Amino acid sequence: MNNFDFLVNEKLKKQLGFLVEIDKMKNVFRRTVITDCSRRENDAEHSWHFAMFALLLSEYSAEKVDVEKTVKIALVHDLVEVYAGDTFAYDEQGKKDKSQRELQAADRIFGMLPREQGGYLRSLWDEFEAKQTPEAKYANVCDRLQPLIHNYLTNGHTWKEGNVNSRQVLERMYIIKDTAPELWKVVTGMVDISIEQGILKP
Repeated sequence: MNNFDFLVNEKLKKQLGFLVEIDKMKNVFRRTVITDCSRRENDAEHSWHFAMFALLLSEYSAEKVDVEKTVKIALVHDLVEVYAGDTFAYDEQGKKDKSQRELQAADRIFGMLPREQGGYLRSLWDEFEAKQTPEAKYANVCDRLQPLIHNYLTNGHTWKEGNVNSRQVLERMYIIKDTAPELWKVVTGMVDISIEQGILKP
């Protein structure tokens, strides 16, 4: 039963229904643990933290970016995981059908909204996935940097679980090298220290 069936305004009914549906992000848990190692973070927490990265670090983007748009991308980028689930970044088997699962989920989740709003949010998600615009590239920088820092600060927790090595990490982080060179120094510094400390395989 739709709890908003009492509403006459169909647009508002769809909007509220969507907002309730995406509350499920709070129960989509990622492999990454929060920095005190007490539990895994959920998608909603990751999206908020990503948005804060985007808000604070834009000066390091090699291209000028629209920060407000990037924050919107951050809020939207993982909504599909309500239905598709979170695929671990280094899960080669899971990646095989990831695109298909997420495209189907995108049709479903964004289709809940009124056409114009749903189309706009879907366009932000598509832009993020395509990695072509300055905002999309910068958004992908933030999306990758956030869990990297978590791994660095949690003794390589998720790297160890996934048997991940430094080559895999650097390949995943590579978009940062040209998009935000100053942040690439942060990446390589953390990777080097993690190898030295034995928390990341060479």
